[in-house]
Amino acid sequence: MTKPIEVRNPRTGKFDYVIIPPPPRLLAQQCKRTRRAQVRWQQLGLEGRIEALQQWKEAILSGRDRLTEALVNDTGRLSTSVLEIDSFLSSIDRWCKLAPELLQDSAKNTAIPFIALQQTSVPYPLVGVISPWNFPLLLSTIDTIPALLAGCAVIVKPSEIAPRFVAPLKTALSAVPELRDVLTFVEGAGETGSALIDNVDLVCFTGSVATGRKVAEAAAKRFIPAFLQLGGKDPAIVLESANLELATSAILWGSVVNTGQSCLSIERIYVAESIFEKFYHQLVAKAYRLQLAYPTVESGEIGPIIAEKQAAIISDHLLDALEKGAVIHCGGVIEDLGGGWWCRPTVLTQVNHSMKVMTEETFGPIMPIMPFSKVEEAVSLANDSIYGLSAAVFASEAEALEVAQQIDAGAISINDAALTAIMHEGEKNAFKFSGMGGSGMGAAALKRFIRKKAILIKTNATNDPWWFENGE
Repeated sequence: MTKPIEVRNPRTGKFDYVIIPPPPRLLAQQCKRTRRAQVRWQQLGLEGRIEALQQWKEAILSGRDRLTEALVNDTGRLSTSVLEIDSFLSSIDRWCKLAPELLQDSAKNTAIPFIALQQTSVPYPLVGVISPWNFPLLLSTIDTIPALLAGCAVIVKPSEIAPRFVAPLKTALSAVPELRDVLTFVEGAGETGSALIDNVDLVCFTGSVATGRKVAEAAAKRFIPAFLQLGGKDPAIVLESANLELATSAILWGSVVNTGQSCLSIERIYVAESIFEKFYHQLVAKAYRLQLAYPTVESGEIGPIIAEKQAAIISDHLLDALEKGAVIHCGGVIEDLGGGWWCRPTVLTQVNHSMKVMTEETFGPIMPIMPFSKVEEAVSLANDSIYGLSAAVFASEAEALEVAQQIDAGAISINDAALTAIMHEGEKNAFKFSGMGGSGMGAAALKRFIRKKAILIKTNATNDPWWFENGE
């Protein structure tokens, strides 16, 4: 019998929710049932799968208040939870619209006149999705929706830190029998995720580099594909030609939205020396205007730190920076309010790459700013990282585009920040230790879940010219 896991409320600090992981044997049986149901799901055809997903969406909409409440209890924040639900529902519509063209089989002639080619797509039977706690709903479904439309069955293992949102989704699933049989949520911690990998045909993982390594190794042993979305330490470069009013507003949002708890948060800022003082003064002034969402979720923009262990990491990074000479201009303290951990937007100067806050993923509303003298120096600093998820450049468009081409990252926002949180059309790959595998965005996100099959058809009844002459 597996032990129950108590779940902490990020606003109160109380353990007020319990999940019970399935024993490995029960999970294996569940995977077998879901894989068997995938055959019917694939036979349903794309039109039938689209209809089932739209029915699920309508059932979710009818119970949206319950989903919102659960997500707020998971994360302690309201406005971002509303945005997260909207993004999830929009993704269903977007993929339902794109799938018919992306999954269309084709037939064509080839370079050899008497050989025709038919291309068909075969889905992976069972996909495992292991998702994190920072955007629990969106990141548990960002791979799930395209996989389902491709014809796969999916089992999702969300983070044990934020699992409450699953119950409303299951309730909505009960109204759609066709989908209920091929979409399953299992609750548990790392052991459950590890057991899931042993029973699926493809795995999608979003989380830390350390855990991502283990997932990759486990998948390699089973010879199954693994798509990994891992950590980030996204840089922003602000050149002399930048619009500072725009740059400070964009970087503030990109750094502290969801309390900085995003892999694509801006976590380090490099500013041209000539505008450094003006930039950080503007950023500090704007940071001061943001308030904590306390004592109520409507009180301000900055929610609590969701994972208790993350509060300790943020505190460690700040202490390390201070001991090495950094100066804090606002924020800088982890506060205990009502049992939850909170951190106000924090701006630091006098920072360098000997500090954890400039090199390790902080995952908090922390904005360390470092001046540079030449563009080449800024690019070198931006690329001085084990991560390469995304970045931002602020300058005249031509200058920004030239710099963007030199940055080792999968997505570069020009005169804006963290745009991949809003726009999912652009295909991108994570660089370095930020991930592995095909793009989770754009058309490639769906095509990861299918294998291409080529049917080669001989269309005449004569011998091929490359056959043996005496082979009659």
